[in-house]
Amino acid sequence: MPKLKYKISLLSILLLVSACNGEGDAERSGTIAEKTPGRFAPIADTIAGDAIATTEAKFARLALDCVARQYPNKIAHVLSSGEDVKSPQELYPIFYGCFDWHSSVHGHWLLVRLWGRNDVPELDADIEALLDNSFTPEKVAIERQYFLGNDRDSFERPYGVAWYFQLMTELRDISKGQGAKAQKAKQLMEIMAPLEFVIIEKLKKWLPKLAYPVRIGTHNQTAFAFGLILDWERAGGDAGLGRLVRDKSLEFHQNDENCPLGYEPSGEDFLSPCLMEADLMRRLLPPQEFSTWLSKFLPNIPIDDAGFRDGDRDGDWLKIGIVNDPSDGKLVHIDGLNLSRAWALDGIASALAEDDPRIASLDAAKKAHAKSGLESVSAAHYSGSHWLASFATYYITRRGVTIETKAAETPVLESDKASSDDKALSGDKKVTGE
Repeated sequence: MPKLKYKISLLSILLLVSACNGEGDAERSGTIAEKTPGRFAPIADTIAGDAIATTEAKFARLALDCVARQYPNKIAHVLSSGEDVKSPQELYPIFYGCFDWHSSVHGHWLLVRLWGRNDVPELDADIEALLDNSFTPEKVAIERQYFLGNDRDSFERPYGVAWYFQLMTELRDISKGQGAKAQKAKQLMEIMAPLEFVIIEKLKKWLPKLAYPVRIGTHNQTAFAFGLILDWERAGGDAGLGRLVRDKSLEFHQNDENCPLGYEPSGEDFLSPCLMEADLMRRLLPPQEFSTWLSKFLPNIPIDDAGFRDGDRDGDWLKIGIVNDPSDGKLVHIDGLNLSRAWALDGIASALAEDDPRIASLDAAKKAHAKSGLESVSAAHYSGSHWLASFATYYITRRGVTIETKAAETPVLESDKASSDDKALSGDKKVTGE
């Protein structure tokens, strides 16, 4: 197993975490030494002294905690022989943490996103140490070889590989800036490129054979993944793959009408099939054409703020999802649904004319869903803490709306962030959450 070369501050964190590795959620009593064997220590105990964290730092700490945490782990792994029986870190030595491969990918994306925007300067050294340890040619070669193994054409397709493209988009955008971060991002991007190439070729073989869209609310949904791939292509990704995705998206969705939004959500959704499709199509259609398409696709969007007034959680047309047990790894998906709905509503509204009468309703629903979703991001249960911070970061930094990342080591523009009200909703509370 490769040795870690983290800076001392991060190494101490990881050692404390690894001492408590096992299955289950975080507990909140006693010191590290007093933890029940087989349970995780809460992040508050492993990062002493950080009583108050900014919103971004809170999210970054959750990611720093999980990307190097191997267990518990859920692997989607085809065994061709006994030789394939290996630990997650042996199978894929970069993206073995955060419970599963795709969550580790977007956990790394979260860190690169906030690092590149200069949102968490107090954590820059820890993030850079982690990236230097994770992104090495030797480890990329093993990850690449895993994708090339027998019966792995569908591995993490399309959700996980779309997040990998988002990670590459972040590095590529930062590398276009000036200064040390831009130079480091360029180096890391070059190291990670061999895996990107393999994924590109696999998707180019898959897309022509895909006869139907996947309209579910979980990982296999095509609309969300297609949106990330289009953003990646426009930021400098492969133009051929971008054309395939555009063609498939229009083939699948250009004539869609009357999406049954009232049937959502399903009990384990973290992506809205209807809203993610609309968020995809606003990337493809000219503004007026998109407005007309949206009127047919979601004809029931109100022309006022419709129910989301004075903190009302139950808008007449899009009720906020409810989670009755956040420790349940499937039920907690609904917290992610509230966040992804918020960014989709933001994206849809951004593509409409300023005087479109639907914007007030879209904005009110966005804020209500964001409030619920951001309040759910905490370290209380690993079932949510290993991934919800990534969804929150995607929303508050408006990644899907503002594709162009600012040059590295330049001031962050407020126009590229969600409103200060949205940031306040996440509480800027202790890292532990409530």
